[in-house]
Amino acid sequence: MTTVIIPAHNEGRVIPRLLEQLINGADPGEMDIIVVANGCTDDTAEVAASFGPNVRVLTLPAASKHAALTAGDRAAEGFPRIYVDADVELRVDDVRALAAALCQPGVLAAAPERELAMTGRPWQVRWYYDVWTLLPGVQSGLWGRGVIAVNEAGHQNLADSPPLQADDLAASLMFEPHETALVPGARVVIHPPKTFAGLLHRRARSATGVAQIERAQDLDGSADRTRISDLTAIIRRRPGMLPQVGYFLSVAVFARLRAIPALARGDYQTWLRDESSRTGPATAAASSSGARAAVPVAAVPRQLDGRDQVRTTDNSSSPST
Repeated sequence: MTTVIIPAHNEGRVIPRLLEQLINGADPGEMDIIVVANGCTDDTAEVAASFGPNVRVLTLPAASKHAALTAGDRAAEGFPRIYVDADVELRVDDVRALAAALCQPGVLAAAPERELAMTGRPWQVRWYYDVWTLLPGVQSGLWGRGVIAVNEAGHQNLADSPPLQADDLAASLMFEPHETALVPGARVVIHPPKTFAGLLHRRARSATGVAQIERAQDLDGSADRTRISDLTAIIRRRPGMLPQVGYFLSVAVFARLRAIPALARGDYQTWLRDESSRTGPATAAASSSGARAAVPVAAVPRQLDGRDQVRTTDNSSSPST
């Protein structure tokens, strides 16, 4: 049985689109879906529980993605395990493809291909991601996708990992390139910010997260660093993108400047979250074609009770996404 662990902090508006697509078409007993609502002040836990016995819901009092992932692991019973951010979209067929990839010899971790839902985004956001998606590390790394899958051997690499803000980048660094796979048959839909302010929030958070990783022993966060050589290579291949590259570089520099006060304080707990991408209907189409739109699921609500409560001693205040 494939286990899907979803840490969620105040994701009541968007988590239905993920859960609907995970449940649609799944065979009975095929997946164990665990939602860990951490530090929520909205109805995330109740929304997840409304999907009935298909979804197990755990609740934590404090907002901490690391604690949520740990609690999900403790509740999980099998492998492979797929860790999924609550604000992305992933289908049951994508889960199957990731699980199949983890059966290949030597593969310990896998991730899906990335699709960005850019409809309605302003040019400031679109120009940034036009360049970002062409960077070598973005194209080849497991991070920045909101989904990482591991088998039992790969899970051992993640055991006892420290609470780091850039958790997906840190997790991907635990594996050698030959131990990982990007799965063409799997695709995750990511919802970028809808505002320039939201973009800056994400990029400043990334800057502090990378700096924290670089200060951690035996970890190299340079995979998420913007290299001038990568930008010049893009311009050589696509001269018409010179304005976008210049804009991208200015955003990267501005985000790092914005992160300086937090870095000076050693503050890796404050979570600059983009709220703009969490507005609007939770079941919005994932792409302009509408091919991945979720089919409503007839769920049987259940009442949360004391069994859903999880105690934790982790004092990290980083929300789930």
